[in-house]
Amino acid sequence: MDDWQGDTLLKQLYTDTAAQHSLSFAEEGQDRSQGRTLLQQLIGTFPSNDSDEVKLLETVDCGTYIRKRIELSASPYSSFAAYVLIPKNLTTPAPAVIAIHGHGYGSREIVGLLPNGETDLNTPGIHQHYAVQLVNRGLITIAPDVIGFGERRLAEDMARNAEVANSCDSLSSRMLLMGKTLAGFRVHELLKVVDVLSEMPEVDAERIGIMGFSGGALIAYLTAVLDQRIRATVLTGFTNTYQDSILHIHHCICNYIPGQAVYADLPQWIGLIAPRPLFVEGGKGDPIFPLQGVEQAITQLQQIYLQHHAEEQFAYDLFEGSHEISGRYAYDWIQKKLAIVD
Repeated sequence: MDDWQGDTLLKQLYTDTAAQHSLSFAEEGQDRSQGRTLLQQLIGTFPSNDSDEVKLLETVDCGTYIRKRIELSASPYSSFAAYVLIPKNLTTPAPAVIAIHGHGYGSREIVGLLPNGETDLNTPGIHQHYAVQLVNRGLITIAPDVIGFGERRLAEDMARNAEVANSCDSLSSRMLLMGKTLAGFRVHELLKVVDVLSEMPEVDAERIGIMGFSGGALIAYLTAVLDQRIRATVLTGFTNTYQDSILHIHHCICNYIPGQAVYADLPQWIGLIAPRPLFVEGGKGDPIFPLQGVEQAITQLQQIYLQHHAEEQFAYDLFEGSHEISGRYAYDWIQKKLAIVD
């Protein structure tokens, strides 16, 4: 009777799959290069828009910084907006961080705005207005709108339900049918953000970092693996093992990249960032990325950085909290890492 429900099947499938992991990403060399190539293949590629045109949509004086909203495009078929927060009184090009929101109402949630664009005077939610925290530390911060959230929900989804939380299911399922992944397209757009950020006169292109929360951390790590211009990475509310999180607890479909678990567990994929600086943050009471999996992932990442003789480039913080950003150490950590030019 127990075999009727498929639980044993899933457990055994993962056990058999994990036993066949064929790539070792710990050592620098052929396997790591192969891992990056494989990762790009798994998430898929998309047609590019080669135009570097950037439209300025608005400029707002926020006291200690200027907030701009720009429009850019990575695809012939779509464009998107991003908020750029620039500290006042810069005298030289400054370090910059790409800040990626998780599931919620989009980039406005991390730059201190309500869904309608008005200033959020309430106590910050799980995103903690963290782009503002970064710019107040002297870091130019760009917060792109991730497709599927806020103003980038599908029109047909909103026609059925104006309050629909996101369009991840619609976008993911259709892309999968066509051999693509939603994560892949989100990374495709973020790589364009790196291009645009690198060309901004205010930005020191040698000191670009990335920070993502939850689903934003998924595409943050993928982008950091695939683009060596990312000099420091913060992942919060995400780092775990497949068995303890993505395969054990219900998650949005956008987390699932076909075939990834065939080759390695999540910490090994994240470990492709090494030896560049990496900070992992997690709430001890996070119900969807449980502490046990976070601790296992941290142990594996420590080993990877040790084998790269880069132990000092990996750090973590497990705080008393749930599925949320803390930032108590992460903000200062990325500021210090981007202050160093090799």
